[in-house]
Amino acid sequence: MNPPCGRCNKPVYPTEKINCLDKYWHKGCFSCEVCKMALSMNNYKGFEKKPYCSMHYPKSSFTIVTDTPENLRLKQQSQLNSQALYKEEFEKNKGKGFSVVVDTPEMQRLKKTQDQISNIKYHEEFEKSKIRSDAPPPENRQEQEMQSSHPEIFSQPAGQMCPAAASPPSGGKRYQALYSYTAAEADEVTLQEGDLILDVEPIDEGWMFGCNQRTGKKGMLPANYVRPV
Repeated sequence: MNPPCGRCNKPVYPTEKINCLDKYWHKGCFSCEVCKMALSMNNYKGFEKKPYCSMHYPKSSFTIVTDTPENLRLKQQSQLNSQALYKEEFEKNKGKGFSVVVDTPEMQRLKKTQDQISNIKYHEEFEKSKIRSDAPPPENRQEQEMQSSHPEIFSQPAGQMCPAAASPPSGGKRYQALYSYTAAEADEVTLQEGDLILDVEPIDEGWMFGCNQRTGKKGMLPANYVRPV
């Protein structure tokens, strides 16, 4: 039985048969798919089991690059060159004191998070500095203003012992501690509830200077922690 032609599907007889590209062709049907130019076994080019002339042969485009050892070597060499260039630029800019950072959305998010953390830490430190003991905290003072208005008090060494603490002068003012207070500075005195304070001298609305009879130490103390007796 005669096979069909690859072009016209009509039977191909042995006298005009061309066997090529896994098909049988009439000599007149074996032509280019595009320009229909007659081809022979010497000048045809096959693509997807169809004959083409040299002019209209489809050009293959490759998009996938095989990860061959040569390609891996080139990739590694490119990375090394990039690192060398980066290091060179870093060394050049190191002495300039600044570097340019791209303000990307990710960098903006990190900056905002860092600002929030800094604000939280600041408020924690601020609250800790306000509370120095279990009692209500005294008002903030301006140390420089007190030193300028009462130089004779601040000229005495911090922590000086009271003279004759057991028998205070008859003319000095005496106060009693209402709350416990822990000295936060070297020029302050520590109080316990009920302590007797001798030779008290007011400094300003928030602070006084006196001597703790129990410990014998002189220094500043918060005015709202004591009461006159």
